[in-house]
Amino acid sequence: MPENLRVSRESIIAMGMEALHEIGSDYICSICIINGGSCCQGCKQLAPGVGCQLRNTGCTAWLCGFLKFFLYELGLLQEWIDFWDEVPGQGYREDYTPETFVVTKELRHPDIRKLGESFAADLRELTKSHLIPGFILNLREKFDRYIDLLMEPGYDPQKRGGIKQRIKIWSGIFQQFQQELREYKHMLNV
Repeated sequence: MPENLRVSRESIIAMGMEALHEIGSDYICSICIINGGSCCQGCKQLAPGVGCQLRNTGCTAWLCGFLKFFLYELGLLQEWIDFWDEVPGQGYREDYTPETFVVTKELRHPDIRKLGESFAADLRELTKSHLIPGFILNLREKFDRYIDLLMEPGYDPQKRGGIKQRIKIWSGIFQQFQQELREYKHMLNV
C-alpha cells in the first residue's frame, strides 16, 4: 500500500472482513458461538437469524482472545494492531469514522484458512474433552488477558516472560493447530 493512501470507511471495513475471512475466523467464531460466546450478543445491530445489519470499524478491528492468540502465534497480531490504530473514530459498537481518511499501513491477509480450520477443530475437541461449563469461554478470556498484557507497551519485562510461558503452555492443547502452524512456518522458510 502506498504511503498516505486515502481510503473510504467502507473499503477499510471490507478489507478487515476479507482479512478475517482469509484467516478462517468464521471457523473459530462458529465454535465459540455454539458455546454461548458471541461477541455480538446484545448489540442493537444484530438481527436474529440474519446477523449484523450495520458493520462498523470498531467491531471489525476488535479481536476476541482466540483471534488475538491465533494472530499472535502467526506473528501477525502487531501488524493488525498497527493497521487499525490508523483508523480514526472507532467506538464500542459505534462508529465515528469519517467517510474517507488517510492510512499509511497495509493489512496483509494471507490465505491461512486451513490454520483457522485446524484451530477450530482443536476448540471443538476441547468442548468434548473439557466438560466443565464455560471452559471454552474462560479459555478465550484467559488468552484475551494474556495477549493484552503481552502487547502492552512498557509492561514489566520479567512479567512479560512469565506470560509468554503461560501462553506457550496453553498453546500446547491446540495440537492440530500447532502441527499446521509448524508446517506453515516451514513452508515460509523454504
